[in-house]
Amino acid sequence: MEPLQRENIRLAATVMIVRDKSDSASPAIEVFMMKRPGRGDFPDLHVFPGGKVEETDWQPELCPDMADSDASQRLGIDEGGLRYWVAVARECFEECGVLLSRDASGVIGIPAAQRERLGVQRQRLLQEEVTWHDMLREHNLTIASDRLVYFSHWLTPPSVPRRFDTRFFLAALPEGEVALSDTQETIAGEWVEPSKALENHRQGDWQMIGPTLRSLDTLTTFSSVEEALAEVRAERHVRLWTPALGSDGMQPFRADRDDVALKASS
Repeated sequence: MEPLQRENIRLAATVMIVRDKSDSASPAIEVFMMKRPGRGDFPDLHVFPGGKVEETDWQPELCPDMADSDASQRLGIDEGGLRYWVAVARECFEECGVLLSRDASGVIGIPAAQRERLGVQRQRLLQEEVTWHDMLREHNLTIASDRLVYFSHWLTPPSVPRRFDTRFFLAALPEGEVALSDTQETIAGEWVEPSKALENHRQGDWQMIGPTLRSLDTLTTFSSVEEALAEVRAERHVRLWTPALGSDGMQPFRADRDDVALKASS
């Protein structure tokens, strides 16, 4: 497997949670974004939920719907790809309370009867009183790995002291779930149309970095969650990779498609 850290570069995973905008005159999607506090990694930035891949994220039994060989092939690595799916599902629940899971009967998301209890478990998880993996096992849940679609690959430029080798994913908000930002690591969280988020950045109201901006730009091309998931799953959002994109941190989408990258380029 890839080492979790090489020199000052740490493996990480990020997820864009999207939903259809219900009060829009024309079809549109919204993505959940959070603002980081003015300290730590990425201070004051608006970001998607995500974080570091941990050693304990190697839990292939929690992803019964996907083999590690399949996950690794999608990312273009030899093995250990499922760690990203486990990590991004964990970070999503920790940071915004959205559980990308499936119960024994196949229901996606948090079962209604368990929502209150799992809300308490989330706080225990944040306080490290319980592990993510034990929590899933206790509630007889597994990760809905087939609902997490690989989106892109980014590497923090060398000019930054702490660098992240990050895989981006896309997922739909499970029916009945509510996204709530974690106030321990974020100041606020909100649903926003991708075009509005980009406008906030152009107006100087929101700070965002290249990977976030390019990802949002790609999301503006989709009018529904169904369309977004279908296009990304089919990899039709991918375009030719260029050295200019590489200098911004964008990595080849996959080793066997080293001539492609996201449509999010300008």
